[in-house]
Amino acid sequence: MFILVVVALLFSSNNHANDNNAIIPATSGISVPSADEQAAAQVLDQLNQYSSSADWDKYFSLYRQDGIFIGTDANERWGMAEFEHYSRPTKGWRYDLTSRHLVQHGDVILFDELLNSPSYGVSRGTGTLIKTNGEWKIAQYHLSFPIPNGIAKKITAEIKKAQ
Repeated sequence: MFILVVVALLFSSNNHANDNNAIIPATSGISVPSADEQAAAQVLDQLNQYSSSADWDKYFSLYRQDGIFIGTDANERWGMAEFEHYSRPTKGWRYDLTSRHLVQHGDVILFDELLNSPSYGVSRGTGTLIKTNGEWKIAQYHLSFPIPNGIAKKITAEIKKAQ
């Protein structure tokens, strides 16, 4: 009994007040996110909404001015001016949220999310939001296509051929 009490006290005193690791399932209300996590999740939800409707003014307002977008092509590392130049002529793109994880460190939130695209299937977005003038803004967004391990050699061989 004494050992159980000591173990319980050790776990209950392990408080990381500055590091908040939150998993926010897209379809489950099990976890209750903080106000900051909810606000950051809303920014990411709006990002996907505005890209679907090609509402570029609202879309780019979610980024910091010095924000970076890293696309799926090895050459796609764009500042906001370059990314706007690429995006504005398009009709947008659709990515539906499957799941999302947020990790907060003060005024910085790291995220990763699985998305589903009608064009590409499963995609992954990762990045960083920074609280800027009281609002969460995207500092970096990286879009990628996760490759199943069973076909990774085949796919990477195709990528090597294309380079």
